[in-house]
Amino acid sequence: MSKAGVDQELIRQLAALLTETDLSEIEIETDNLKLRVARQVSAAVAHVAPAAAPAAAPASAPAAVPTAAEAASHPGAVTSPMVGTAYLSPEPGAPTFVQPGTNVSEGQTILIIEAMKTMNHIPAPRSGKLTAVLVDDGQPVEFGEPLFVIE
Repeated sequence: MSKAGVDQELIRQLAALLTETDLSEIEIETDNLKLRVARQVSAAVAHVAPAAAPAAAPASAPAAVPTAAEAASHPGAVTSPMVGTAYLSPEPGAPTFVQPGTNVSEGQTILIIEAMKTMNHIPAPRSGKLTAVLVDDGQPVEFGEPLFVIE
């Protein structure tokens, strides 16, 4: 597509909307145009959220909650089987599938990962007590990224 066929003002407006709403990407599609505008989220912001969750957890649970880096090597780590977006509840506003302290059974759905507009229910690989949730609702996840710790 030629540069003249792209509405540069629309791209600027979408980029401004990304900043205003703190979204990471916007995609629109019409009959003859598909446009995706995305921005990089700074690494500092991405690392702040996981560090905040363990700080709040010790007040409610006596066991120390591992950080994402520690969880990757933890024997009870549950890692993402795919790239996608993690959802901790079956629908917006619904209670989460699991919380720290929940006893889970092998095969029980612990989260949903959306990949290519398909909702994939992710089961617990083993039974045990869920001691840490390492992702936020709506967070993009990578293959092999630690999501939970089940002991």
